[in-house]
Order: sequence, then structure tokens, then C-alpha cells
Amino acid sequence: MHELAVTESILEIALRHAADAEASRISDLYLVVGELASIVDDSVQFYWDFVSQGSMAGGATLHFRRVAAQMQCQSCQHTYSPNESLPCPACGSTLSKVIAGEEFYLEAIEIDQQSVGESA
Repeated sequence: MHELAVTESILEIALRHAADAEASRISDLYLVVGELASIVDDSVQFYWDFVSQGSMAGGATLHFRRVAAQMQCQSCQHTYSPNESLPCPACGSTLSKVIAGEEFYLEAIEIDQQSVGESA
């Protein structure tokens, strides 16, 4: 259910940037979602269709780019995928930190701009 609040935030950010760019419409949004982020693409899309209705972002296409999880061993600095092993596959240490895979952000938006002299 937290996808609703997240999706409303995405819309607010996109609308603010589109207004700053004097856009007439938002056509595409590019989202980056880490493998470890608790974000469900289909839920965001469902809420997007609802919350963006009637705004300049209504009908905009969401594009999701997933980022794989990556860990870094704090003992030997080896970087690895947590799918390989929870302890470090290089030295066996369990002292690791997540360095990728928790992201969730709006990377870019595509807009249409109204031409000068064109009326709304």
C-alpha cells in the first residue's frame, strides 16, 4: 500500500519539474528501482494511472529500470551479489554492507513543450 504515497510523490516531483520547464505535457517517466527496494512495479503503475488522471502527466508511460543488489565486504573490500552467498565469497566474512540495490528515484522525465505563439 505504500506504493500509493510513493506514486503521489513521483507525480508531485514530475509536475514541479515540468512546470519549471514550461511543459504542456509529460509523456514518459523513467524510474530506477533497486532489487532490494520494496517497490512493486505493477502497483506503482496501477496507482499512477489513478493519481495522474486529469493532470499534464495523465497517460504518461512509466519506464522501470531495475538495479541489481550488490554487497561489499568490509574485511577485504570484495564486491559481490548477495545471490552468490551471504558471507563474502572471497574471505568468508559476514561484515558486509549494501552498496547497490536499495535505490528508488525518478531518473528522468520526457515532456512536450508548447511552441511560442501556440495557444493552449
